[in-house]
Amino acid sequence: QGRRGLGSIFVWASGNGGREGDYCSCDGYTNSIYTISISSTTENGYKPWYLEECASTLATTYSSGAFYERKIVTTDLRHRCTDGHTGTSVSAPMVAGIIALALEANPLLTWRDVQHLLVKTSRPVHLRAADWKTNGAGHKVSHLYGFGLVDADAIVVEAKKWKAVPPQHVCVGSLDRVPKYIRADHVLRASTLSSACAEHRDQHVLYLEHVVVRLSISHPRRGDLQISLVSPAGTRSQLLARRVFDHSNEGFKGWEFMTVHCWGERAAGEWTLEIHDTPSQVRNPTVQGKLKEWSLLFYGTAEHPYTTLGSPPSRGRALEVLASETEPSRAAFLQSQVEVVEEEEEYAGPCHPECGDQGCDGPNADQCLNCIHYSLGSMKAGRVCVSSCPAGFFGDKGGRRCRRCHKGCERCIGRGPTQCTACKRSLYHHQEMGTCMVLCPPGFYAEERQKRCLKCHQSCKKCVGEADKCTACKDGFSLAGESCVPECQPAMYLSREPRRCETCSASTGPGEEDCAPCTPGASAPHWRCVPACREGFYPANSHGLPNKVCKRCDDHCSACEGSSGNCLKCKEGFSLLGGSCVTNETCTNADKTFCEMVKSNKLCEKKLFVQFCCQTCLMAG
Repeated sequence: QGRRGLGSIFVWASGNGGREGDYCSCDGYTNSIYTISISSTTENGYKPWYLEECASTLATTYSSGAFYERKIVTTDLRHRCTDGHTGTSVSAPMVAGIIALALEANPLLTWRDVQHLLVKTSRPVHLRAADWKTNGAGHKVSHLYGFGLVDADAIVVEAKKWKAVPPQHVCVGSLDRVPKYIRADHVLRASTLSSACAEHRDQHVLYLEHVVVRLSISHPRRGDLQISLVSPAGTRSQLLARRVFDHSNEGFKGWEFMTVHCWGERAAGEWTLEIHDTPSQVRNPTVQGKLKEWSLLFYGTAEHPYTTLGSPPSRGRALEVLASETEPSRAAFLQSQVEVVEEEEEYAGPCHPECGDQGCDGPNADQCLNCIHYSLGSMKAGRVCVSSCPAGFFGDKGGRRCRRCHKGCERCIGRGPTQCTACKRSLYHHQEMGTCMVLCPPGFYAEERQKRCLKCHQSCKKCVGEADKCTACKDGFSLAGESCVPECQPAMYLSREPRRCETCSASTGPGEEDCAPCTPGASAPHWRCVPACREGFYPANSHGLPNKVCKRCDDHCSACEGSSGNCLKCKEGFSLLGGSCVTNETCTNADKTFCEMVKSNKLCEKKLFVQFCCQTCLMAG
């Protein structure tokens, strides 16, 4: 009764338990006729890994998919934005926003009008699903995507001229309480012949919206069950699929499964419930499942929701009335034989700018008979004329079609894996090979700014971040730090500029030309080989070099060891104190009693106390 009697509109995400094999018909919210259940598809029209399927899903929108496919850009916490929003949690609020646009265009839409608009304007386009089918009313529908991708533009345009659908009728079918055993690896079929309450004018449902199956089942392992409903028109709705992680032995107690797959079909006729028990593990063969009771609830209208009121009844309409007044079996027979054909007036208005010279059947780009530039889509899913092909497609000028690039390509010049010119998010473009890859191959590094694989320096076998930041070298080169340097033969040395191996003499001398014969352990300040470091220097290891190098001690040290600040001997005018050289003039004492305490507690090694008790600590050694 919300919105002053027009009805509140509830939008719900179909669920993200797909990887665990969950099924959204086990969610009471998605099973409600008052809830618009929305699923997700990837940017390329594939089923996302997280998606739950069920017959109550009404429509779908784009969301995240595989790691190389783009996610959704939206606002984030703390006044920021994100380009990483994922799951059906994206799709539900997206549809809520689109419905808000439709309500802005027509505030008088009821909650059922909105559902009818979604059914009428959603499009299968390029959505990939093995279970697409056309129901008895001509609607294409899928357990993954409902009636297709929500079209914001189409729903707003349609909302502006929308006329409220006829009042909702509810027909409660008779309750079948005859118990039926469910045998393992067999299909139990239970049928009922319904008149759809034709005998009650205020309950009669001729055209369906929602169909609800209410049932009670006892079973030793609920997750082994599959349940389907077949309408008089032959439309099969899978109400429940096997759920490998559902180990419950509680079965179902008055649970309601809802399907929208019969939308627009005639309700009267024979309905069949199918229950298939497929044991996923060893079970006690003496314990069988049992269908205790089941019934049908039909929601819909007694009049066609899109027929203009006041028009004279056609021959088909007269037959419908006749069928509703006869017995159910006869009604079902007549309805199966009669097909209402509405003559369409030939369109005479302007075509979309992208339509070709063959004209069109309407003003939109998906109603062109041919295209000026490119056609996007397929005959099965629907085509639309475009001026240029979107990401993931390339223009085939000969066929005037947008053809799909190889998986992973954002842009391409052909369908082959080596014809990519740009890659999807998280993939790197190998320009030389024209491919998109998760990791760059050896000899190339990942350039993150433009997501490219660029070649390493010619001496690098592997590198990271930059061309000359090597992590492994080619044969004939050794790793020195992050560079690959030539491996010099005996009696040769590596010159610094240019970096190459030069010949040297066999004797140790004062110049760098004689460094090759140096023995391990000898030091080489300024690339001169010496047997030991001179005063003021100390020997230290250097990363990437085979020999030690001489490094300078602190300014006041004449000798040091291990590090530049660990002095062994001081220059003139300085005294050695705790490994440091301090000037004689500043080596004084503070309070004598305090300094004796510092000395007795062996605190002279702490530089803080040395500053106050220099003389006392110096005498302490």
